[in-house]
Amino acid sequence: MTKPAYFIIDVDIVDAEGMKPYQAAVDGTFRAFGGERIVAAGRVDPLEGAPPSGRIVVVRFPDMASAHAWHDSAAYRAIVGHRLKAARSRAFLVEGVEV
Repeated sequence: MTKPAYFIIDVDIVDAEGMKPYQAAVDGTFRAFGGERIVAAGRVDPLEGAPPSGRIVVVRFPDMASAHAWHDSAAYRAIVGHRLKAARSRAFLVEGVEV
C-alpha cells in the first residue's frame, strides 16, 4: 500500500498579471508526476484559529517521492519564480494515510 502526498498552498496573490505565467503552466507540470488538483480556492469556513491569508490549493500525488520529484523538476523550477514574485505563500507537502 502507498501513502498519497498532498501539496498544500495558502497563496495570497499581490500581482495578478505577474501570476498569469505560473497559473497557465502549473497544471501541466504536476500532471506529469501523477498530480491531481483536488482543491482550488473554494470557500473556506474557519472553525478554529485564524483563517488562511489567501487562497487554498491542494494537489494530490501518488506518494511523497512523486511530489518531491515534481517540486524539484526543471519544468516546475522554470515557473515557480513567477509565483514567488507575484504572491505571498506558505506551501507544504503532507503525507496522507495508506490507501
